[in-house]
Amino acid sequence: MSKEFEHLSSESREEAHLPSEERIRRIQAERWIGYERAETILGRLDELLQYPQRDRMPCLLLHAATGMGKTKLLRKFRRTHPPVFDSTIGVQKMQIVAMQMPPEPDEKSFYTQLLSSLDAPVRTSMNVHQMRHIVRDLLGFVGARMLIIDEVHTLLASTYRQQRILLNTLRYMANELRIPLICAGTSDAKIALTTDEQLADRFEAYDLPLWQNDEAFMRLLVSFQSTFPLRRSSDLTSSASRRVLLDRTRGVTVRIVRLLEALAVDAVKTGKEQIDLDSLSNLRVSSQLLHGRSV
Repeated sequence: MSKEFEHLSSESREEAHLPSEERIRRIQAERWIGYERAETILGRLDELLQYPQRDRMPCLLLHAATGMGKTKLLRKFRRTHPPVFDSTIGVQKMQIVAMQMPPEPDEKSFYTQLLSSLDAPVRTSMNVHQMRHIVRDLLGFVGARMLIIDEVHTLLASTYRQQRILLNTLRYMANELRIPLICAGTSDAKIALTTDEQLADRFEAYDLPLWQNDEAFMRLLVSFQSTFPLRRSSDLTSSASRRVLLDRTRGVTVRIVRLLEALAVDAVKTGKEQIDLDSLSNLRVSSQLLHGRSV
């Protein structure tokens, strides 16, 4: 193994030998960089997936500000537990069924979205009672052990009456199917769920807080330093670099990632091959984070 790029992980050392265009593609590619808080939540999700059925199943609420990586974390979890085709009966088994709460939800649009997540056809003539019956049977048929509902804060866009109906629907599904519900959204998601006391008691709440200038943030930056295939060692972990980075991004994960990716690409294009304090202070590059879409 070459010791030429010892500041990089073994995989990134190999990538550092690639041409500039290919290295830029690697920098911009989707990646998962784990950190302690996220790994704790992923571990708890694994426990809930294996939880034995009981009358009151534990559930989990994941809430955070926009751009903190809730959806990406849930996608990571789903990739770890993909659907499996059962050739003996010709059915695709899905331990995890995931859906997104509709933007202005009511009971029918909720079931429509859930049926779509199950790749089931939806007829406009179906009423809510029929859809509820089909959803219950299909979730059992595919072997669902967990239901993930993202963007659950959009409950608050409904009328008070519809909110009560939808919260009753969530409680019905948890009771009837005896599987954990995983709800995710902004801080408003916590408000939406806690309006139903019986339902709120079932949910463990986990948050993804904004990054602070602490040890956890330093470890995250060390991971990025070793991942980007730059040919010189970057300086992201110095006290001054951390302060500038947090000031530029306000501690929002998606902004941090977007800024670091933009700086890494710029470092390849200019031949600088590293990110340092001067790079972080470069407003021309840093301003790119203001024009992207938060997730």
